[in-house]
Amino acid sequence: MSAKPVEELIKEWEREQVRLKGMLQVGDTEDWQRSPCFAGLERVGGVDLSFIKGDDVKACAQLVILSYPDMKLLYEDSQMVALDAPYVAGYLAFRETPSLLQALKRLEETKPALMPQVVLVDGNGLFHYREFGLACHLGVLSGLPCVGVAKNLLQVQGVVRDEEHFSQINALQKGGDTFPLTSESGRVLGKALRSSDKSTKPVYVSVGHRISLDTAVRLTHSCCRYRVPEPIRQADMLSREYLRKHFPSADLQTQDAGER
Repeated sequence: MSAKPVEELIKEWEREQVRLKGMLQVGDTEDWQRSPCFAGLERVGGVDLSFIKGDDVKACAQLVILSYPDMKLLYEDSQMVALDAPYVAGYLAFRETPSLLQALKRLEETKPALMPQVVLVDGNGLFHYREFGLACHLGVLSGLPCVGVAKNLLQVQGVVRDEEHFSQINALQKGGDTFPLTSESGRVLGKALRSSDKSTKPVYVSVGHRISLDTAVRLTHSCCRYRVPEPIRQADMLSREYLRKHFPSADLQTQDAGER
């Protein structure tokens, strides 16, 4: 754990977020993103971290690579990691990104042909306190297109879990339906997506890096067999399976992705 006072770390992190945000690319940069059926997209990554309840330092960092569009598992990497940075809401990327970058580096060194063309991140992208969540952080530092998909709503920039929000959720009639997550300034930071006909609870999609919001939403929906898109669902399941195997007596928890 860092020996620096938290206040000093936050100031450093704020400066670093500003620096990295200057490198952020919002918009489609790949040919496959412009195709109605994502022609040319073959590999989609998913990342997640799972924790042992009561331990906020050790975690299982998980990377999966799935084939597209059939969502078959091509690669998995489970690694116990120590998160050196303290838990501070809005800055969780500084805790979690290093271990996820290491997982991508291991893949690049051992099986470069399986490097993902896009990564779905269990967390937020532009839909964040300072419009730079985990999916943006990982995307800029890895150089890969990234999409943030949060299971829970981050109440930020005037978007709150109020009666109007629940009314908008109830208006989502079928899988693929969406409504915008609009900040107090009028900027659309993401979309709530009903990911399947069977699931009435949406996921929250936002741009991470090198992709447009509409493409991020279409891609997320196309990866869903259930509520959570398969790359993230598989990463979550495999990380929990790893912890159950190696720590059979421990209670498990997943860090609330809404905060990421």
